[in-house]
Amino acid sequence: MHNARFRHLLAVELDKRACATLLRNKALAFDSDAAPPTHLDDRWPLIEGDVHKVDFTPWRGDVDVIAGGVPCQPWSLGGAHKGYDDHRNLWPELFRAVRETRPLAVIAENVKGLLRPSFKPYYEYIINELKAPFEQRGEGEDWRDHQIRLVSALETEASDLTERYDVTYHLVNAADYGVPQVRWRVFVVAFRKDLGVGEWNFPEPSHSELALLHAQDSGEYWEEHGLRPRPESVAETLPPFDGKTERWRTLRDAIRGLPEPVGVKEENPPWLHHCFWPGAREYPGHTPNDLDLPAKTVKAGVHGVPGGETVMRKDDGTIRYMTVRETARVMTFPDEWRLEGPRGEQMRQLGNAVPVRLAETVADAVAETLRRNRGSAELGGRPDDESLA
Repeated sequence: MHNARFRHLLAVELDKRACATLLRNKALAFDSDAAPPTHLDDRWPLIEGDVHKVDFTPWRGDVDVIAGGVPCQPWSLGGAHKGYDDHRNLWPELFRAVRETRPLAVIAENVKGLLRPSFKPYYEYIINELKAPFEQRGEGEDWRDHQIRLVSALETEASDLTERYDVTYHLVNAADYGVPQVRWRVFVVAFRKDLGVGEWNFPEPSHSELALLHAQDSGEYWEEHGLRPRPESVAETLPPFDGKTERWRTLRDAIRGLPEPVGVKEENPPWLHHCFWPGAREYPGHTPNDLDLPAKTVKAGVHGVPGGETVMRKDDGTIRYMTVRETARVMTFPDEWRLEGPRGEQMRQLGNAVPVRLAETVADAVAETLRRNRGSAELGGRPDDESLA
């Protein structure tokens, strides 16, 4: 969001280690008596605590975008799949924040497990509640009954367009947007109806697997990395390539320029978090990353060990764990970003994050739409400067 020129008026995070990381890099502890950020490079006010206890009404009329990664565990294919019954289901809190601030736009990210057939009714309910967040769920009302009321309300035009949103959702692969990782995620994007945006189109993919295969087939990819061509890595025949996209970025691309880590659990200055970690293994269902493909999805926890599947096969055929810095590269974090906590907690933070480059792509597109349409909305006297909030 910052890279897309959004000023952070407030960040809310419960996890202790994630808060420590934010404070170390960009944030400062929220002070209700302090002046709000007015410049893009002001530090981000951070509330370290439970979002259920945060009152967002002081920011009403000042917010262009609410953005959040709603906890994925209730919906993840690797989780317990409790969905709406999971206490970590924070969609209701997102809707409350929308009601209390009336932002011009909303961006929410989640795992593709949210689209599973078993969750489809609740997912449709989520979309409808975001379309009409002021049609509030009553105390003790079952969400299914609320859904019936929402469907009925959405059949009529709202008298106040600032209380309705145009909502779209998109299933995307991060690799198609320049992230060196296959990572499928759902983005829900909403614009307030008084903006007149209507149906919003997600950015077109900028990278493709076919472009990578053609670059490897032609030898261009191998030449770029100073390697001998490996024709066996590409199928004998490839579909034609129109040249409209860049090639997928691979793990080899991501870690380019990093030295091989030396010394067990020892830092390798000037690189942050670039420590060799012993004990890498492979077995059925736990196979290494291929250097010449995008990395597998970075996960927050595997078999109880955060980052446990983050293993790579080197050119000599041996395997080792990827370092935290290499994993951060795969998540497109800048090299100067410092992660707090022991290795397991650092990897957990990376697995829970949104790849920076993918988030920036979405934020840029939303910012462009807002700058193009915000003149038609009631802005409450906010200055129309270069940065958004």
